[in-house]
Amino acid sequence: MVSIKITEGEADFDVPSAGKKCKTWYRIYGDIESGVRPLIALHGGPGVGHNYLESLADLTGKYSIPVIIYDQLGTANSTHLREKHGDTSFWTVELFLKELDNLLQHLGIDSSYNLYGNSWGGMLGAEHAVLQPRGLHRLIIADSPASMVTWVEEANRLRKQLPQDVQEALQEHEDNGTTESKEYEAAVEVFYAKHVCRIDPMPKEVLDTFENIKVDPTVYHTMNGPSEFFVIGSLKSWDITDRLKNIQAPTLLINGYYDEATDSVSEPYFREVPHIKWFTFAESSHMPHWEERDRFMEVVSGFLEY
Repeated sequence: MVSIKITEGEADFDVPSAGKKCKTWYRIYGDIESGVRPLIALHGGPGVGHNYLESLADLTGKYSIPVIIYDQLGTANSTHLREKHGDTSFWTVELFLKELDNLLQHLGIDSSYNLYGNSWGGMLGAEHAVLQPRGLHRLIIADSPASMVTWVEEANRLRKQLPQDVQEALQEHEDNGTTESKEYEAAVEVFYAKHVCRIDPMPKEVLDTFENIKVDPTVYHTMNGPSEFFVIGSLKSWDITDRLKNIQAPTLLINGYYDEATDSVSEPYFREVPHIKWFTFAESSHMPHWEERDRFMEVVSGFLEY
């Protein structure tokens, strides 16, 4: 792999209701002025941060594709707003759409770019794409639901396959409102090891991402909830299915065989988006960009280059 140019910076993001100045932290792998269309990556959560997407730098090192990762507002290196915990009128899809537009404009790439979103990032990417932005060339939706109702149904189906003692621990703490306990966290991690990232031990970058939520759970708890299957936040009824027909950009849909984003979760994208291909990684769960890293880069680079 060749040496990669890395640039980091912050984009001012004007959010009047925040009550203070906000900034979006970003990192660029490669040169966005090289003539090769850049890929901007949207992390999941909401609120988990950029760390687990650092493997996407392989697209730059091996295929000369500039890649931009960033921390969404409230997360990791970007401005934190812990005082907005629980404020569903502040933490909205629209807020993060505005942040993405602001970053694209700040970087001067709003006229031609590719977009990749993992999990919540794919949801955000789809929301961006249905607006038919003029600069969007290709869209990649990875490991993402089109409906949170279906997501929760499938997550709970997978949960019933966990060991009985794990299921009982999850239920007990959810019933008692003690989802911040170590016991609940340990039970959730059993699910994660099967359906989020199956690498043992998990890469440091993935662990760093989980740590971001522990440090500041504001966004994740407000919009999602305490876990992947106990969704009580503002996204619990989110559904984009009936708007997917408005996506004009050629789209690549990705999931893993063991993914919490099961085929039932992913299928509405394949059914409704007009120009779409679907690739399932046979040995992966929610993070094929780690679990089948080389193959993932081949698939994504091939899609972006066609």
